[in-house]
Order: sequence, then C-alpha cells, then structure tokens
Amino acid sequence: MSGYIDQLPEKKTTLNRRQFLTAASSACVLLGLPFNPFSRSLLLRAAGSDDRFVREARFYEKLAHKKIRCKLCPRECVIDDRERGYCGARENRNGTYYTLVYARPCTYHLDPIEKKPLFHFLPGSAAFSIATAGCNLNCKFCQNWQISQVTPEQVNSYYLPPEKIADMARDYRARSIAYTYSEPTIFYEYMYDTAIAGRQRNIKSVVITAAFIEQEPLKELCKVVDAIKVDLKAFSQKYYAEIVRGELKPVLQAMQTIVEQETWLEIVYLVVPTLNDSEKEIKNLAQFVKEYLHPEVPIHFTRFYPQYLLKNLPPTPVSTLERCKAIADAEGLKYVYIGNVPGHSAENTYCPNCGAMLIERTGFLVRQMKIANNRCPQCGLKIPGIWQ
Repeated sequence: MSGYIDQLPEKKTTLNRRQFLTAASSACVLLGLPFNPFSRSLLLRAAGSDDRFVREARFYEKLAHKKIRCKLCPRECVIDDRERGYCGARENRNGTYYTLVYARPCTYHLDPIEKKPLFHFLPGSAAFSIATAGCNLNCKFCQNWQISQVTPEQVNSYYLPPEKIADMARDYRARSIAYTYSEPTIFYEYMYDTAIAGRQRNIKSVVITAAFIEQEPLKELCKVVDAIKVDLKAFSQKYYAEIVRGELKPVLQAMQTIVEQETWLEIVYLVVPTLNDSEKEIKNLAQFVKEYLHPEVPIHFTRFYPQYLLKNLPPTPVSTLERCKAIADAEGLKYVYIGNVPGHSAENTYCPNCGAMLIERTGFLVRQMKIANNRCPQCGLKIPGIWQ
C-alpha cells in the first residue's frame, strides 16, 4: 500500500462540455448509436436575465483570447468566451468567470444528520440542507439525478442569500447547515459564504461531497466548515472512469487533506454488486484508510438500490455489506458501519475498546446516546467526533 496514490495514473486532459458533447455525439453517429447527454442541455449559454444568481467565481486563471482555465476541480476546464465548464453552473463572460448558482438553491429541507450520514457529528440533531443544480461528475447510479444532471435553467430555484439560509436554519433550530444532494463543489462560493453566515449564528456546516476538488479550494473550505462526508465511489480508477466519469487519485488526496486540516471526516462507500465489491478492493480501501488517513475515520458501507442508469443490477445483498465490514474490521478500522439497512446492528456505534454500545440507531432515529464528555461511560475511552 505504500505510495499507493503515486501509483495511480496522472490526471488526463479533460474536455469541456461542448467538446465532450461534440465528441460523444460524433462517435454515436459513426456507430449508429443513440446519444443521450444525461438529460443535460450542455450547450446552453445564457444564464438568464436574473443577475441575482451571478457572482464572479473563485479559483480560475485568465488566458489569452478571453479564455479561462477553471481551477476549482481536477477537470481544469479551459473555457471559451460565452461557454460553460463541465458542471454547467459556471460561465465565461468576456474573459471573466462567473458562478450562475449563487443564492440559487433548487431545494432545501430539514434532515436528520444521520441521513447524510454523519454518525460522529451531533447525533440526533437536524441539518438544514440545501443544493443547487449541477455536478462535476456523471454517476450512473445517481440518486438525485433530477437536480445533479441538469443545468440551473432546467429546474425551479429560489433566491436565498447566505444570510437568509443561516436565518432559516436558526429558525428551524437546526444545529448545522448541510451542503448536499447534488455536488457542493460546483456552488462553492455560495457554500463558503453561507458557512460563514452560519458561524456568525453559532450554526455549524457540513459538506456532503464526492471530493472531486482541487487542493487550494479544499483547504480554504476546511477553514469555514466543521465536517465533510466523502462519497468514495470505489477504490478503482477503472470504476471512476467508466461509472463516474472522474478520477480516483484527486479524491484520495482530498481525503488526506481533510484529515491534515483537522476537519472531521467520514466516508461512505456505496457497495454496487459486481462493480466495486471485490474482497481485494475492499481490503485495499481499508488499508488505505488505516495507513493514509486514520483507523478512527468512520466508514459506512451502504446498500445500493437500482436507479437512474444502473437499474439492471440487484440491490446489494446484506451479506455482501457484512463481508465488507468484516474485512475493514480485520484490517483494524475502529468505526465501520452498514447503511441503508434499517435495524441492522451495524448502524450502532460501539466502543472499540470494551465493546459497549454507545449510540443505538434505527434508520435515521437515535434511540440511545450514551457518550458522555466525549468518552465511553464504561471504560473511559475517548470517542472521536464532534459531540456538542
């Protein structure tokens, strides 16, 4: 496992949306295949007349001929004037790069923090959850494809500035604001300012992300948020390329950075039958977490259900999830959970020292919370997390 990240392939040159569509549609014509651009109208240009949603973006580089290079995510799209990046939520206008989704959530909701899931972060509390349209990945199993695989114009949105979101979270007595459902990286500026507004009201922030993000913006983000849950899609570059249309290496680097920045991290691994559930892959994953992150980083092996473009596969057998947990336990990880199986004993938190049950859960409901002063009440072991 030593040097695993260095052995992964280097980042390849990526296409912007127009280049991707042109290449993909041409290939389909040549092969006589139908072409479906994941229901996104990727060639849309104008964001509409409402400039309330438009702010200059952070993390980009100006190039010659009014082009720009986005430095927010590892795609590093090079974008012509009046064109958009791969995510569809950021646009070059006369050589200046703009986000089109500032204060433009397409959904908001009050969720239990366990739904994210974050199990070592304010158990039993509510998270005021927001999302905008768009994503910088194309996961074939996406649960929220109706908002992640579209452009901002294709969904109804609200005008909710950061201060308004923070006020709403306070009014709903939420202890945190969650940036979730789609991919928070693509509404970075809005998320960042909302996190600051939340802190001014003593409300924490949590990010639910695929962590396909560059190092500089991630480090800046870690300064203003309290926890990050990373959806690790697989421990295979092949899977990332074919199923997610992304890269594994930047995600592994991002998780290391989150730990180094001392921001609370939890990992979710959606176990997809036959695609990312081999014993070797799970063992390599567990070894990576132990060696490069920390054995106390919680990891959730969650059950896949057929949806979007992977309806041909069955739900993950519970026995497969239990096998994944057993492998991770054997490799020395301390907090290994099974998700999307309400009532399973592996939803609970146990002391890795004495075995006492510390938090009893059923689905999103916390039935018992026994951790006191950050410690196991039976043996006194300090339990990592944010408990208050």
